[in-house]
Amino acid sequence: MLDINFIKENPEKVKEGTKKKGYDPKIIDRVLKVDETRRQLIAEVEKWRQARNKQACFSQAQNKLKKGETKKGKKIKEMLRRLEPDLRAVGEQFENLLVEIPNLPADDVPKGRDESENVEMKKWGKSKKLSFKPKDYQQLGELLDVIDTKTASKVSGTRFGYLKNEAVQLEFALVQLALEVLIKEGFIPVVSPIMIKDEMMKGMGYLEHGGEDQAYHLDKDKLYLVGTAEQSVGPMHAGEIFGSKDLPRRYVGFSTCLRREAGTYGKDTKGIFRVHQFDKLEMFSFIKPQPKADKKEHDYLLSLEEKLVRKLEIPYQVTKMCTGDLGHPTARKYDLNCWFPAEKRYRETHSASTTTGYQARRLNIRYREGNKTDFVHTLNGTAFAIGRMILAILENYQQKDGSVSVPKVLQKYTGIKKISPKK
Repeated sequence: MLDINFIKENPEKVKEGTKKKGYDPKIIDRVLKVDETRRQLIAEVEKWRQARNKQACFSQAQNKLKKGETKKGKKIKEMLRRLEPDLRAVGEQFENLLVEIPNLPADDVPKGRDESENVEMKKWGKSKKLSFKPKDYQQLGELLDVIDTKTASKVSGTRFGYLKNEAVQLEFALVQLALEVLIKEGFIPVVSPIMIKDEMMKGMGYLEHGGEDQAYHLDKDKLYLVGTAEQSVGPMHAGEIFGSKDLPRRYVGFSTCLRREAGTYGKDTKGIFRVHQFDKLEMFSFIKPQPKADKKEHDYLLSLEEKLVRKLEIPYQVTKMCTGDLGHPTARKYDLNCWFPAEKRYRETHSASTTTGYQARRLNIRYREGNKTDFVHTLNGTAFAIGRMILAILENYQQKDGSVSVPKVLQKYTGIKKISPKK
């Protein structure tokens, strides 16, 4: 969340940033009004608590209270009985409003309403000129018997799929490639839980403004199923203080991810590009909030995404999200979009985001420099959303006879060079 003192000192700036993200800036005035009431109640309650403490000390010293002092004690007790519940209620209202204020977009984020106003930053690679009409990944998946959505529909319903045969080998080859690259970069590999406590998911800042609709929640157990590994990696250090020498701390987390895909009716209904369940490797960084360090780390995560996709030799495009396409906790975001020949367009396979100190403040993750403590910055970036990368490989490496070549960089892991149609 944002620091209430920062909001008080910069109300117009916060309103402007909130509006740029497409949210109602009136919430800022509501937060400030409730905060004023909260502070008044805090002062009033503290006054009566001090009076109670003073009265208790006097009682111990005198061993006996005069009649007037007994009346004063009753008044103190009555005032606290009335005021303390009011303070708790206003405090809860304040916290609920404060978390509704989004993280502000970074100064270099382009202004825009939605994804149509995102800005292209670069392109890499050239799409292969095919002498035949390319098949889409679903056609290839069925021909090669590596994707099975019919059985998944019978067993689980829509937006599910089985990966089979060589697709399974491709999945674990992609995992090995990413780990090989990122461990050398100093990332700590973790297989993270796919269920986290309610307060931890709330701390990550993904439930506001429609985020709740995307998540699967187990009411009885008070647990959320994660939609990406970052949601369970980020809270690993909740309530902790890093030493100055401990930063930057970087993780690469593997997990199965589960999403409702609410609001995507009619989008990618065929195939497994947009599904309820998929596996993913996610990079996550904890860094010091020093000048320019956040942008440097953000660009570093993007460079690693590019490095991984270039190793697969798949053409891609990098776009910078505009203000209206940023998530609730996000201050800046890049998307990396791989080329899909059958659709003749780039499709999102990676993203890299910074949430500055927004998540760290909600989760109380700090670092100590000398005698001073401050909140760290947190950033995340996709290593591989494995299902989507398999689809990109199928389309970009397809041959005229329906077979698919395995990218050279993966062949040492798979032990195969080609996936052929099943007879």
